[in-house]
Amino acid sequence: MDVNLFLIAFRVAVAHGIFVIVENAIARAVENLARRQEARGSWAGDYGGPMFLLPMYVGLTHAAGRPVDERRRRRMLEYLASAQREDGSLGLHAEDTQGSMFTTVLGYVALRILGTAPDDPRAARMLRWIHANGSPLGAAPWGKHFLCVLNLYDWRGIHPVPPELWLLPYAAPFHPARLWCHCRQVYLPMAWLYGTRSAVPAGDLIRALRAELYQGRYAAIAWEAQRNVLAATDRYTAPSLALRAVNRALDGLERLVPRSLRRRALDECLRHIQFEDRTTSFIRIGPVNAVLNTLVHCFRRADAEVERSFTALEGYLWDGHDGMKMQSYNSSELWDTAFALQAVLAAGGHDPVVRRAYTFVRDNQILDDVPELEAHYRHRSRGGWPFSNRPHGWPITDCTAEGLKCALALESKIEASDRIPPELLEASVGLLQSWQNQDGGWATYELKRGGAWLERLNPSEVFGDIMVDYSYVECTSAVLQALAQARTRFPHLEGVDRAIARGGDFLRTRQRADGSFEGSWAVCFTYGTWFGVSGLVAAGARRDDPALARAVDFLVGRQKPDGSWGESGQSCRERRYVQHSRGQVVQTAWALSALVRAGAGASEPARRAARFLVGRQEVDGSWARESLVGVFNKTCLINYDNYRHYFPLWALAEWRDSHRHTD
Repeated sequence: MDVNLFLIAFRVAVAHGIFVIVENAIARAVENLARRQEARGSWAGDYGGPMFLLPMYVGLTHAAGRPVDERRRRRMLEYLASAQREDGSLGLHAEDTQGSMFTTVLGYVALRILGTAPDDPRAARMLRWIHANGSPLGAAPWGKHFLCVLNLYDWRGIHPVPPELWLLPYAAPFHPARLWCHCRQVYLPMAWLYGTRSAVPAGDLIRALRAELYQGRYAAIAWEAQRNVLAATDRYTAPSLALRAVNRALDGLERLVPRSLRRRALDECLRHIQFEDRTTSFIRIGPVNAVLNTLVHCFRRADAEVERSFTALEGYLWDGHDGMKMQSYNSSELWDTAFALQAVLAAGGHDPVVRRAYTFVRDNQILDDVPELEAHYRHRSRGGWPFSNRPHGWPITDCTAEGLKCALALESKIEASDRIPPELLEASVGLLQSWQNQDGGWATYELKRGGAWLERLNPSEVFGDIMVDYSYVECTSAVLQALAQARTRFPHLEGVDRAIARGGDFLRTRQRADGSFEGSWAVCFTYGTWFGVSGLVAAGARRDDPALARAVDFLVGRQKPDGSWGESGQSCRERRYVQHSRGQVVQTAWALSALVRAGAGASEPARRAARFLVGRQEVDGSWARESLVGVFNKTCLINYDNYRHYFPLWALAEWRDSHRHTD
């Protein structure tokens, strides 16, 4: 046989072999997802990671006089122990490389509320770390505020959180409605609690904790002098000159606020708190304001609202492989279901799985706008999809985009009586268009309302970019993908072409010189580049587009020798690509999918990535748990546990199909 013919035959045989292996891997992964699907059609999963959430919930149970039952108590203690570092501390998140005074102090308080004695080895190690690194006086401001509520810190020791800001006209640049909605919904109950100086009674446990945390010096502390004290462990964003000036002004003005004005401001805050409760079925937008709103009702002695709050808080608790935790949302079900459904469809479908998932997507679309939305600074909602479920009530740009993509992909395959009505699909398209910012991009929940200068007033000191709802690569890409599909389905709708063109231009401005895109909601450049490539393609970029070529070069240049990609969570903090010590399945899936979508699916780096994913697959079709890959506000990693079940499947299916089209 001619040598060249032999080499060709050999390559064909090798290629055929890997395709057979990949087909088997895809089939096993689909069956794994089928087993994990809930009866209601969704995929529920662990969405934990931040280490301040569970201690806040435990502190709430103490304030409300609702002790945790024994089984939960043990599981919560297991979770805190699983995340405790060797030096005794807790990090800001479960995999943090350093301890945080904010989370460690709250963690210690939670241990004691849950019945742990101060001489227990876990508690003793934690307390030693607190003393060695200062004291609770150095905790980040959110920690100090919560300690005030628990009567473990004096309200005089924090800068004012004035409820009077809610009485300003919206035109005022400092009006809270100009802030990112997560930020304003946290500082809303904070303002009420500060304005009322609410604190639990100083019973035996509180007095004991004061003595333990402050080494017997609590009564002698000069509280006003502690307002600017911050432990080095908790400093991510140093206070700007502008923030220091504002704080000094607020310190002085607080003494001058008339009681009548304070009462009006507190009533206005309460009005917005109760609106948030009603329109979210008491779930609230997130776990922090869910706890704080509940505390407001505890101090108001509003028993019915406290009861509804605790019922809704059940949705935030998750009993996972490492114990019971509080999740970063009441669930990630819609988000996970939309991605899992698209992965199964890419793999070729699985009729029962697809139909159940479609039903969940259909039944969790938001059908109506909230009442009096302008008076409560809300964007419209009808036609949107939330991150979790319809009762939550807050639609998000990329969740709406992913929900719409699923609905459009399956519209022709679902019986007419079971489909989402076309007018609701059109409402989704209109909602997406209404969310587009002036820069051409899309933010998360709302239009960008405030200038970037507001970030200089970020009072958290432990998080980045919490003040403004910026346009993001991921949100913009998801919306572009949805609009590109909607344009085909609804060619009569006006403005879609222009929205897509402007969104594509925005993405091009966000591509870095090295070809990457920075992600904001997962780790980090791998994730962002997958979305950047996907958005550019949806906006019309061809395979020979220089932007796609640069993105491919960036990814290929960071592939590990074993064919994988592995990016450390430090990338988010440092805003540069930091290699992980080991290849990560989910990040490899993002990179492989990006290569395929950019037209490089037939490349050797893509083939090596596919081999890596197949080699890491477990016998049952799943992929093992690895490092946390989600993130928010630069510093806090989150566990999207379902990512490992559908992203590798999706990437392998796309890679297989790219060869079907070229071979």
